[in-house]
Amino acid sequence: MPRSSRKNTARENDASLNEKKSMIKPTVGRVVWYYKYVEGQGFKGPLAAHIAHVHSDSMVNLMVIDENGNPRSETSVPLEQEENDAHIGSYCCWMPYQKGQAQKTEELQKQLDSK
Repeated sequence: MPRSSRKNTARENDASLNEKKSMIKPTVGRVVWYYKYVEGQGFKGPLAAHIAHVHSDSMVNLMVIDENGNPRSETSVPLEQEENDAHIGSYCCWMPYQKGQAQKTEELQKQLDSK
């Protein structure tokens, strides 16, 4: 196989991996939706929450705003990046608008990379 073909194949494989692993990087101050798990009742929410600390791309501390506008802290909350993630206990996730903006940014980056 010619060298240029190998590069193109590798680039295509990298692109398909990136599509599957699309992720929004959490940063302090960003807003997420928080879903609290209540035993016997299931998930309650979404509640607005601000990221207060980032442990990793999948674990954050939050300032959660309850239904009455009162803030409270939640620590070591899983940040679910994909809709099909299994939820065991309380978790937070990105709002649909944020997911849409991230997808638009990725598409624009792909267009720029292909030029």
